[in-house]
Amino acid sequence: MRVNLTVNGDRRHADDVWEGESLLYVLRERLGLPGSKNACEQGECGSCTVYLDGVPACACLVAAGQAEGREVRTVEGLADGDTLDPVQEAFVECGAVQCGFCTPGLLVAAHDLIERDPDPGDAEIREALAGNLCRCTGYEKIMDAVRLAAARKAAS
Repeated sequence: MRVNLTVNGDRRHADDVWEGESLLYVLRERLGLPGSKNACEQGECGSCTVYLDGVPACACLVAAGQAEGREVRTVEGLADGDTLDPVQEAFVECGAVQCGFCTPGLLVAAHDLIERDPDPGDAEIREALAGNLCRCTGYEKIMDAVRLAAARKAAS
């Protein structure tokens, strides 16, 4: 089947999609957007989190056909061309990126949080990131990055 969707603002399509194929597979393998990572394939780790019609979703749990006609925003779509989103900048500055495998999902989750709540407290940050697993950090640098991004958004 053919799946037509809007990805990061551009109309795209994928041909020869089989019924059991995930949105994550379509994004990575058919559309050449490797930012979202494939780790657990069970929606437990958060590394494949994307926006689906403006709502964070685990792309590994979405059948490709369910994305027909919908809008998807990936971690690549957070940046404005070569200009990183403030959340992406903060992750780099705070050293919150280590192996990078969890980073795309954490970025989308943090971005969504700050869009909804420009001044989140630590409890809100922890709750927003609870569906994202990181095996490299103790999460403190990630927390620092989200705090920094939120502070910058509040100041702008």
